[in-house]
Amino acid sequence: MSSNAIAPQAFYDLLGEHDIDLFAGVPDSLLQDLAAYIDDTAPREKHVITANEGNAVALAGGYHIATGRYAAVYLQNSGLGNMVNPLLSLADAEVYGLPMLLIVGWRGEPGVKDEPQHVAQGRLTLPLLETMGIDHLVLDPDAWQAQVTTAIESLRTSHRPVALVVRKGVFARYAGTPRRTDLTLRREQALEAIIDTIGPADFIVSTTGKTSREVFEIRERRGEGHANDFLTVGGMGHASSIAMGMCLGTDRDVYCIDGDGAFLMHLGAIPVVAQHARPNLRYILINNGAHESVGGQPTVAFDVDIPAILRAGGFAGVETVTTADEIAPAVRRLGASPRTALVIEVAQGSRADLGRPTTTPVQNKDDMMREFRVGHGR
Repeated sequence: MSSNAIAPQAFYDLLGEHDIDLFAGVPDSLLQDLAAYIDDTAPREKHVITANEGNAVALAGGYHIATGRYAAVYLQNSGLGNMVNPLLSLADAEVYGLPMLLIVGWRGEPGVKDEPQHVAQGRLTLPLLETMGIDHLVLDPDAWQAQVTTAIESLRTSHRPVALVVRKGVFARYAGTPRRTDLTLRREQALEAIIDTIGPADFIVSTTGKTSREVFEIRERRGEGHANDFLTVGGMGHASSIAMGMCLGTDRDVYCIDGDGAFLMHLGAIPVVAQHARPNLRYILINNGAHESVGGQPTVAFDVDIPAILRAGGFAGVETVTTADEIAPAVRRLGASPRTALVIEVAQGSRADLGRPTTTPVQNKDDMMREFRVGHGR
């Protein structure tokens, strides 16, 4: 790979020259500098961080129909899973023929060390694009202007999406503008208070990204095992459904610790969980208003009434806390009141030396399955 990283401003400007003036998608760590520049530069109505990647495809299609112009849809390659249906049943040339530029962060690229959840997706990224009939180019920092021009000419003539696949380090660094700054509570503090308060036999299902990494490190510092914690390393937005499934198989309490980006990504799961989960489900949403694990781009979570959404979905009561002292009493009330939920608002940020789990996902699953069977299952 060339050492000549692409300046986000230059990339953004070139897209604008080619009639791409709308940006939508879900942030990715490999695209965080580009996404931060877009968020700082594009008018609010021309940059939409969508709940999931499929929504971004639909949004881009609607924009093209109304204007004849094109949108750029950015995503981590894991998000291709959320896009398969709208790409094939809406955007494909044999259906509506909706052109758009996909900018795909290539996590798990073969030969590049990455986390377990990215390995299969990385290996299958290019074959998946080929299977869907989506022309693609792997972005080269030494030839990117010509590649962008070629890709846009292709989507114009083919009337279908075209993809630029982005390797790690392709975009130059860009520091985005921080968002809400009035909160002082950190997520790791909140997690430690939760773990301090729940029972030793209780289970935790923690959402993707830094939340699960922090849960693992808290247990390590305390010299505790990890058999009671399911660290959801992949499948963003599905922690609540995993926790619901566990509740159906045990009488012990299961605490789902969700994040705002994951909550929004598959929001439809929440009323199903609230209506069908057994009373041993305990739902906690940690809201920092950002996709922090992939660069800190904002979600809409501080702009909507999340407690009202949770109540409308079927949770009987919802409490919101913002300080460390409030957490333990709130968690105790949650534990005593089935079908209630707790929202903890926290500031962005995590330790620079935050590590990653040293156990594999399979080890995590196997240890937890044994724990479920130690005399406590239904």
